[in-house]
Amino acid sequence: FIDKRRRLAFIVDDTLMARSFSKKTELLAKVYDHDKHEYLNGYRGLTLGWSDGNTFLPVNFALMSTKTKKNMIGAAPITADERSISGKRRNQAQRKMNDVTVELIRQALRLGVKAKYVLFDSWFSSPRMFWILKKIGLDGLGMIKKSSKIYYIYRHCRYSVKDLYDRLAASNIRKKKHYLYSSIVEAQYHGHSFLLKLVFVSNRGNKNKYLVLATTQTKLSPEEIIQLYGRRWQIETYFKTSKQYLALDKSQVQSYDGQCGYIAVTAITYDLLTWQERQNTDDKTIGDLFYLMNESLPDIRFVDALVYLISELKELKQNSFEKIDEVINDFINQLPRFIQIALKQII
Repeated sequence: FIDKRRRLAFIVDDTLMARSFSKKTELLAKVYDHDKHEYLNGYRGLTLGWSDGNTFLPVNFALMSTKTKKNMIGAAPITADERSISGKRRNQAQRKMNDVTVELIRQALRLGVKAKYVLFDSWFSSPRMFWILKKIGLDGLGMIKKSSKIYYIYRHCRYSVKDLYDRLAASNIRKKKHYLYSSIVEAQYHGHSFLLKLVFVSNRGNKNKYLVLATTQTKLSPEEIIQLYGRRWQIETYFKTSKQYLALDKSQVQSYDGQCGYIAVTAITYDLLTWQERQNTDDKTIGDLFYLMNESLPDIRFVDALVYLISELKELKQNSFEKIDEVINDFINQLPRFIQIALKQII
């Protein structure tokens, strides 16, 4: 029951799967925690989700370790035979995360999961990622790094993101209500050129702090780009809900296969809860009456997407977590009463 007018999107992100007291767990490694800015024992749970704007479903994942020997603290993989799924997963765990991300997306497409966009944060963002996604028929949309090493062509001149911002700020271009500037630039990767639409979003109280969103779908308006990127917060809600209610990061399994199975069961459980919540709120489940009313489930509101961006811009993580808690509570309140009681007993 999906409205054909919706923009279907994949969302990709990773989360820390900490194993602080483990030492012999297979492929256990020191991985970097982006929130605490330090290395911790555990894995990175790379997750690919699907969203229609209202519902988020995890559809694929990879449990990432490291290939660097000095960061490996757990047992070596028990098999490297890529003829088996087990061997493929272990090999995948020690490869670059961006390459594995593309593999997860390709696999989801082969299995019939439909999407037009891929949403990601600045960690996954690069001209290479945008180009690869474009080659497989998807439009990337993400936040880009303000790097001085990556250049974009604007009006026949090469600019870094910072230089382009200064160039636009020095021009007579009028700042808009919900964003500062928007421009179409040319990006390059290994001799291939393609267009990107950039949107600069800033905290008006501090002009030096701004975020830059980019997409290969240049027909989208800046407001649509901001609203679509706001969906990326759905995967953050999934991570927190799964850890808080479904014990996603509480596995004590020692084998790598067992941990992958544990994550898969947790994701399936979340999918079932989400399906149940949608059944209770989606008027299309009542049959022809929905089509007479001609109203669909709401997409994420533009103002909410803007709030997420400003929260990230100000680095007010506490406010961001409060917003996620609000979304989680709304999600749980839509579930049947007996499921609500069962979830609350877990806490």
